Amino acid sequence: MQIPFLDLTRQYRRIEEEILLAQKRVLEKGHFILGEEVSSFEEEFARYCGVPYGVGVGSGTDALYLALRAAGIGEGDEVITVSHSFIATAFAISLTGAKPVFVDIDPEVYTMDPSALEKFLKKRKAKEGRRRKVKAILPVHLYGHPAEMDAIMDIAERYDLIVIEDACQAHGAEYHGKKVGSFGLFGCFSFYPTKNLGAYGDGGMVVTDHIKLYEGLRLLRCYGEKKKYQHILKGGNSRLDEIQAAILRVKLKYLDQWNGERRKKALTYKRMLENAEVICPVEKEKARHVYHLFVIRTKKRNSLQMFLKKSGIETLIHYPIPIHLQKAYKELRYQRRDLPVTERCAREILSLPFFPELTSEEMEKVQEQIKNFFVENWKV
Repeated sequence: MQIPFLDLTRQYRRIEEEILLAQKRVLEKGHFILGEEVSSFEEEFARYCGVPYGVGVGSGTDALYLALRAAGIGEGDEVITVSHSFIATAFAISLTGAKPVFVDIDPEVYTMDPSALEKFLKKRKAKEGRRRKVKAILPVHLYGHPAEMDAIMDIAERYDLIVIEDACQAHGAEYHGKKVGSFGLFGCFSFYPTKNLGAYGDGGMVVTDHIKLYEGLRLLRCYGEKKKYQHILKGGNSRLDEIQAAILRVKLKYLDQWNGERRKKALTYKRMLENAEVICPVEKEKARHVYHLFVIRTKKRNSLQMFLKKSGIETLIHYPIPIHLQKAYKELRYQRRDLPVTERCAREILSLPFFPELTSEEMEKVQEQIKNFFVENWKV
C-alpha cells in the first residue's frame, strides 16, 4: 500500500459536479477578472471570518505584502515575526523594504511565544534612537493552530504596534471562539491548493474591519486605479480570478465539515500513537485547531522519515531550515542557537499523511510502521 502525503483528487471527486457547474457558470458569462464571483466570495469569506470586508488577491504572499503596505510599513521599519514558518512570511516583509526580526516559538504549538516577544521589545526599548523602528507584529497561525492572540494583542497595545495575522494555514481556526484573521488590523489567507480551503491554482485574501484600509487594499491590488485609467497611487497587479473564486465559493460551504473531519482524524492519530515514542500535536485550551498539518516530533526524525519512505509512506518536513538560517537572509547575521526552540523543532518535526479523505486503513498502516521503526531501533 502506497500512502500519499496528500491526494487532492479524492476531495475533487466528492464535489466534482458542483465544481464543474461553477466553472461552466464563469465560462458562459465570459467575465474572468474582478467580476461577480470574486465580489461574492469576498463577502462570503469575510463574513465567515467575522469581519465586514475582504479583498481577493493573487496569493497568500501577496495578501501579506499588500496588508503590510496598506498598514504603512516600509523602508526603515521592522516587523516582528517567527522564523518557523514558510519563507513567504518574511519575504512579504522584505518586499515592502522593511526588515523582518524573529522571536522564538512555543515548543508545544510552534507559534509565536508571547514571552519571547515581550522580552525582545523590552530589550529594544532600552536601545532607543536606532534608525529602524519596530512597527508591527506578524504572528503566524501555524499548522492550523492559532497563535496566543490575547497576549499578543495586549503586548501590541502596550507598545503601540500594529498586528497583522498570517492565517495562511488556519482557515476556520478559532481563539476564544473568535475566528483567526479577525484580531489584528488585517488577516491574511492563502488559497494555495493544499490549504484547508484551497483553489485549483494560486489565490489569497486580506480581511479587515476597517473600511479605509479596505479601500486602500482594493487600490493596491489593481494598479492604484480609482477609475479606469485614473491611478491615484502606485499599486500592482494581484487579483483573485473569477474561476478560482467560483471554485472557492463551492468549497467554502464544506470548510467546517472538512475541518471537523480533520479534527476527528487528528484525534484518531493521537490515540493510535499514544504509546509510540513521538510527540503529537496539542490543542491549547483557548484554541480550536483545524489541523492543516499533523506534525509529530522525534529526535530520530531523519531515520524515521527514511523508514516510512521505504514502507511506501510519504512524509514532508514543514520546515527543515528556519528562515533566520536561510542564505536568503544571511545579511540579518543570525547565528545558530539564536532561536533555540525554533532550531530544535526544525530538527525534530515530521508531517504525516493527513487530509480529510485519508482512510482508516491508511492511518493504521502509518501508526503501525512508526511503532515498527521504534521497535527496530530499540533492538539495535
